[in-house]
Amino acid sequence: MNEDDDVRIDRVGVEDVGELLTLRRAAFVTEAQLYNDPNLPALTQTLEELQADLESPEVITLGAWRGHRMVGTIRVGIEGDKANLGRLAVAPDLQGHGIGTKLLFAILGYLPETIKEVWVFTGQNSKHNISLYNEAGYEHQFDKVFGDLTYAYLRKVLEAGNIVDDDDESVAQGEN
Repeated sequence: MNEDDDVRIDRVGVEDVGELLTLRRAAFVTEAQLYNDPNLPALTQTLEELQADLESPEVITLGAWRGHRMVGTIRVGIEGDKANLGRLAVAPDLQGHGIGTKLLFAILGYLPETIKEVWVFTGQNSKHNISLYNEAGYEHQFDKVFGDLTYAYLRKVLEAGNIVDDDDESVAQGEN
């Protein structure tokens, strides 16, 4: 049996806020070290801010669980016909096992049918992240500098409410 077969993906509720905060902080330490910046938003967000985010109707947060343990998470904010992906995080001991990829594709099924494109940004030096997004059909659009950091912005276009898998010619129907 593949070890990822026992990963369940579902919405994260307010009751999971503490575990979500712990998972994100553990997962984003590597990024903080890469950029020598301990003040990344995923590391400085408070429990109260995270709870408010989970309660927002414009935000969808999914978690990946193995048994009772949250092992991954992804967040998307909805702005009109655009979705902004962020905070993709996998427990450090399980990175590289496909959980992030599962979350990237799973979140698309939770988007409203009106969403036409999904955007994500990551640090330009985060080569693994950029590769992961490219493999999931996100294309580099531009770079933007904020202070000492340069971010790469990537976009995935959805066609008429359908999810387009660029690696496969099949089209999966999106869900609400």
